[in-house]
Amino acid sequence: MNELGTLQPVELRTVWKDEARDFTPWLATEENIGILGRTLGMELEVEDMEVSVGPFSADIVCRDLSDDSIVVIENQIGPTDHSHMGQLLTYAAGLGAKKLIWLSARFRDEHRAVLDWLNEHTAEEICCFGLEIELWRIGNSPPAPKFNIVSKPNDWSKTVKSNATGSANISAHKKLQLEFWTAMKAWGDGNGRIALSKPAPQHWNSISSGRSGLHYSLITSYWNSLTNTKGSEIRVDLVMTSRHSKVHFERLKAMATELQSQLDLPLHWSSQENVQMCRVFVRRDADFADRSQWKEQFDWMATYFAKFRQLFGPLIRDL
Repeated sequence: MNELGTLQPVELRTVWKDEARDFTPWLATEENIGILGRTLGMELEVEDMEVSVGPFSADIVCRDLSDDSIVVIENQIGPTDHSHMGQLLTYAAGLGAKKLIWLSARFRDEHRAVLDWLNEHTAEEICCFGLEIELWRIGNSPPAPKFNIVSKPNDWSKTVKSNATGSANISAHKKLQLEFWTAMKAWGDGNGRIALSKPAPQHWNSISSGRSGLHYSLITSYWNSLTNTKGSEIRVDLVMTSRHSKVHFERLKAMATELQSQLDLPLHWSSQENVQMCRVFVRRDADFADRSQWKEQFDWMATYFAKFRQLFGPLIRDL
């Protein structure tokens, strides 16, 4: 019989001496935020760390790419306390977050009860999660992290499963959106033209740029983004959402003439006052409700996504 090792717990502070300097940067890496996201059934992309909310700073602000919602993460490598609970709520309110995640070495029963109460009594779209983080090793192996969910919305598992299978009770319009992205994902996977994120009943499908706070979005809409009136269109967007989005937008727009010379469709630049998110996009009129046009629309989106990635990819890395 093969000899098996024994799991041994590792004290968190032997690896992370300080929450802000050690633990938060570790969690904010693409690999580790991905582990946390998969634990919760989310597709998380970090937008920024230590985000200012008045005189305070939120540890990590993410976006859940499956529904484009803002996620606030509060870290604590000790037992939960009232101070961190208040900070989490303050950050969520200040940033308009729909999902709140509190990570701790150990959850006190009283604080677990608070999250349970919030999930029970707040609006349906507000979701609160409590997780304990552990470190384990076998013999002399490097420590491995493990996230344990101690509090979540009552129907969260059902919601994640429904979103994954498309079986949620949604409108005919939302079902058509889900069908469109599901068909496009199968098309892209089959020919290698584009790799979409998980299809969902919504008008966008977001793709990571490899840089926090910036992502690409493919859009199907019944609203004309140029005339601001009803009218069907499809788009490819570069979306900027971090606290640096206005700066990034202006740096890219300063190169608008050069960038435009490399595209055969007009680049449109959108930055609204008092709105953090900025966009650069190309568009065309198209009715996604007409299934006979889908493959041609898939081809158009894949073509201009590839052009956007080639055009903006090197610039994004240098921002």
